[in-house]
Amino acid sequence: MHPDLPAAYGTPESPGPELLTTDEMYRADAFAVEQGIAGRTLMETAGTALANAICDRWSPRASVILCGPGNNGGDGFVAARLLAERGWPVTLYLLGKRDALKGDAALAAADWQGDVLPLAETAMEGAALVVDALFGAGLTRPLDGIPAALAERSHDADAVIVSVDVPSGVDGNTGAVLGTAFAADLTVTFHRAKPGHYLLPGRTACGELAVADIGIPDRSIEVVNPSAFHNSPELWGDAYPRLADAGHKYGRGHALVVSGPATKTGAARLAARGALRGGAGLVTVASPEDALAENAAHLTAIMLAEFDGAPGLTAILEDRRKNAALIGPGAGVSSFTRARTLAVLRSGAAAVLDADALTAFEADQKILFDAITAPTVLTPHDGEFARLFPDLEETEGGKPARARAAATRCKAVVVLKGADTVIAAPDGRIAINDNAPPTLATAGAGDVLGGFILAQLAQGVPAFEAACIGVWLHGEAATRFGPGLIAEDLPDMLPEVLEELEAYLP
Repeated sequence: MHPDLPAAYGTPESPGPELLTTDEMYRADAFAVEQGIAGRTLMETAGTALANAICDRWSPRASVILCGPGNNGGDGFVAARLLAERGWPVTLYLLGKRDALKGDAALAAADWQGDVLPLAETAMEGAALVVDALFGAGLTRPLDGIPAALAERSHDADAVIVSVDVPSGVDGNTGAVLGTAFAADLTVTFHRAKPGHYLLPGRTACGELAVADIGIPDRSIEVVNPSAFHNSPELWGDAYPRLADAGHKYGRGHALVVSGPATKTGAARLAARGALRGGAGLVTVASPEDALAENAAHLTAIMLAEFDGAPGLTAILEDRRKNAALIGPGAGVSSFTRARTLAVLRSGAAAVLDADALTAFEADQKILFDAITAPTVLTPHDGEFARLFPDLEETEGGKPARARAAATRCKAVVVLKGADTVIAAPDGRIAINDNAPPTLATAGAGDVLGGFILAQLAQGVPAFEAACIGVWLHGEAATRFGPGLIAEDLPDMLPEVLEELEAYLP
């Protein structure tokens, strides 16, 4: 990897992009044991990784280790022993009785030579560093009693807070906070991250995330076969379209963006510019007659074609070189938009449906879904998702489950947008994105995102990977620009991002 590339691109030591649910992590642990790696060895390695992560970041200071009754607490016992051996002043508190510990946790506790104090609400007083080793990602009920009180105090504590696996109180599968949760400065997890590390509000509770290798064989990933991933170049690098020395613009696809009527054209132009910067060889804006002059006054490298209603759009798309189309931004919620959207879907071109192209089918979802046959990406925000999939709002399993169910139903890739965007494929795969800064909450940013995804489809990238690439580029461009971002800035940040991306990819 180029030494100057930012952390967003990963490091050679980074774990794979797979995200393991709590059940999948249990299965990975079990696989390691089946391969002859003792559970006690895994716990010792995990506790060592935890102690190392702490020592790498902070100098010795008064430390409190809060241990729970399970394996998470066992990791805490190991870290406490190692920190004490390195000269750290350590006080250890245990939830429950020491003689009630079982298995590997009991063995780890037996190696701790210091006092074991009963967990108390005053445990954090006077500490400069607190290790939360109370509960791991498998917690399914809200914190209560003393753990809940300590979690609340962590939010305004002067001490550094380090959580093991996930902050106690965070659901490792959904990122939900179960009543209350510790607010960590650092979370150390093992083998692979979990969905809850990247989904809100869990992501915020985690602080910095460190994923440590504890010796579980990578072959466990093949056995577990996870379907959730962190959206990063490691996930889609092989699908990323590369320029060929002998290539030409016609080999990079011809993207079509459908414009709204007069005075509603800006969104389509933002998307079109995003598509051109994003790599499409040619981009055309299809414009109603009343908007031709308005669009022509703003377009240069992007071409312009007039159409009259759905039949006119069908005629434009009969040119099969126009292989990907975007409709929705500025289109208006109307029967005209419904007809034009169906014309796009029936053309056989890959499609991105956004904004009004989704809301226009609020009462006709089945008509929309039945028309999807070519590679298609839907890009709803929460409100549009609720209108298109009203019965999925309370789906158990949080945002990943909602997005998965929607993608299965509509037979398309669904990009459920937000600060923790989830990209879901009809085959059950999901990717969770975490690089979107709050500056993206600005008018037109979603239109540019549609253009970035469209560019990948035009270049022949499969729909799931196209959506993942577009979402990641969108967040990375916004992060690079910084404060003051407006939608027009996003395409112009892409050259810098793409240059570094291509230096990173093998």
